[in-house]
Amino acid sequence: MPEYLTPLFGVIGLILSAVIFFNIKKQNAGGGKAEKISLQIQKGAMVFMTREFKLISLFAMVLGGALFLFQEKAFGGPQTAAFFMGCLASSAAGFIGMKTATLANVRTCIAANEKGAARALKIAFSGGAVMGLTVAAMGLLGLGSLFWIFKGHDHLPEILEGFAMGASLVALFYRVGGGIFTKAADVGTDLVGKVEAGIPEDDPRNPGVIADNVGDNVGDVAGMGSDIFESYCGAQIATIAIASAAGAAAFGGAENLALMIQLPLILTTVGIVCSVLGILMVNLFADKDPAQSLRIGTIGAAVLFIIASFGVTSFFGLSANYALAVLCGAVGGVLIGLITEHYTGGKPVRTIAAQGETGVATLVICGLSVGLKSVVLPILTIAATLYGSYEFSGLYGVGLAAIGMLGTVGITMAIDAYGPIADNAGGIAEMAEMGDKTREITDSLDVVGNTTAAIGKGFAIGAAGLAALALITAFIQKTEISLDLASPDSLRYFFVGLLIGGAVPFYNGALTMDAVGKAAGSMIEEIRRQFAAEPGILKGTVEPDSDRCIDIATKAATKSMIGPALLAVGTPIVVGFGFNLIGPEGAQAGAKTLAGCLIGALLGCVLLALFMSNAGGAWDNAKKHVENGHNGGKGSATHEASVVGDTVGDPLKDTSGPSMNILINVMAIVSLVIAGLL
Repeated sequence: MPEYLTPLFGVIGLILSAVIFFNIKKQNAGGGKAEKISLQIQKGAMVFMTREFKLISLFAMVLGGALFLFQEKAFGGPQTAAFFMGCLASSAAGFIGMKTATLANVRTCIAANEKGAARALKIAFSGGAVMGLTVAAMGLLGLGSLFWIFKGHDHLPEILEGFAMGASLVALFYRVGGGIFTKAADVGTDLVGKVEAGIPEDDPRNPGVIADNVGDNVGDVAGMGSDIFESYCGAQIATIAIASAAGAAAFGGAENLALMIQLPLILTTVGIVCSVLGILMVNLFADKDPAQSLRIGTIGAAVLFIIASFGVTSFFGLSANYALAVLCGAVGGVLIGLITEHYTGGKPVRTIAAQGETGVATLVICGLSVGLKSVVLPILTIAATLYGSYEFSGLYGVGLAAIGMLGTVGITMAIDAYGPIADNAGGIAEMAEMGDKTREITDSLDVVGNTTAAIGKGFAIGAAGLAALALITAFIQKTEISLDLASPDSLRYFFVGLLIGGAVPFYNGALTMDAVGKAAGSMIEEIRRQFAAEPGILKGTVEPDSDRCIDIATKAATKSMIGPALLAVGTPIVVGFGFNLIGPEGAQAGAKTLAGCLIGALLGCVLLALFMSNAGGAWDNAKKHVENGHNGGKGSATHEASVVGDTVGDPLKDTSGPSMNILINVMAIVSLVIAGLL
């Protein structure tokens, strides 16, 4: 396939995103109170994104300068340029997604009020589709352009690794920073509003409610988009690096090697077409049940991509085993999504809600149990995906499995981003006092959105795990280390690294949870202060100061990001170069220890991410189950217990859990970039 086709399809994807974006913009925004609230949310999101971008720019300049100065002269300059391209591409994807979501939320709300559920679903999903297509298109445009420009360069994989590192840096700030922002606002708003003041969720009298809605956009849209973007790019680059390290002999000659290096880009180019078809399926079946139409689009796109993968291998005269490795990843992704749906939206949720009848403690204990159980099947699925893909195509097949899971990122990201748009629409409907009928429609969309968000988190964890595994494999190949289990010396370095790596996710979780707790504490104090200083706020005669709450959450998020960022970037550097210094010359002590560190961190990250995300999602939906009139309904002791459970779960599912995806991918890509220096 001509190299220019991949960036060309990236441009086409961006054009389609622009068409959908302007179509959303043309829809009725309602005017009046609803549009005013939407503009407040837009303004708050822009404040956060602007401050995040300034902080990212500072880190990018430092890391970019280090790449230029310390990497080999043969590729240091192009790699540094690719690094900044990755930063810009990921930033653009996150910004476009956030901008679209803040336009689509009020239009979804107005459509629900004036035209019904089907029309509201189409607008909310269209907003998500812009995010999904932009993520896929920016990846194809960025990687495809670099591949086209440097296709004859001896260090093409190293140059592309720079792009992945830039994407990972931005994802680290947007996903983790956005998660801290949204949960600080959410926890503070719920505890003072619902529990202390006894006012409903999204009540306009609550000073933190605008900040809470801002958080949905910066955390669950921009943050999730950058998270998936870096896994999407990382999987392709790792597969290219594995093929390059294996050499021509492994694939039967130089011509086949060139095709194997390009195959990941060919598959993702086909994948964006399948994503577009999946998006069309959702719109075609939008008049049916929302959950059913979204499921049809997701599974339909995955099936098309699997069929297309076999078509690609057949067209280029390749073994069907490569397509079977892609099949392993695609099926694995769907299974992880379905398992996540069960634990965060099925019988376990009703069990948690029932336990709330005997108090907070039993509800929290039950939620922890569900979260722990929910880890087992996804881990076995990832293990089966790894085993099957390796059986079919060796280490290269592991990379193809990651691409199989991420190939239809356009539709999977669209469905995930739909959730926070529907959630925002419900919040606007409540604040604008649009009545019970409108709120019923937005709530029905939001319930589906909660499930799609949970599925999206499960999918993101599986995809990040496979992408990181492919990157770690490329690192081991590049450093040419021998992890001989019969050698006590090798085992010493490997197991020391394994233990260090296993501890890193726990410390990262502590940093992010602590950040949410402190920021939420500041938010609680501010909301209490406003209620006490101005009694007219609760009476509805005085407007609360929402800007102050947005400012508190933004400052807390940007300040708290520095620790996790240094941990993710610094750990591979300290471990790799540190053990090189203390180990005997020629023992590859740094590389061996770092390999163990990466594997330990990978296992810890995936296990913690699944546990945290699923436990938090289950608590969230248990609360909604009670609010829908079950187990005592709103205002009951069970409801109070479920609110506390949801509050505990919020930072787990939206901050600490998702941060694990970024942590392991940043550690893996930084390790791959410095591999030559070790």
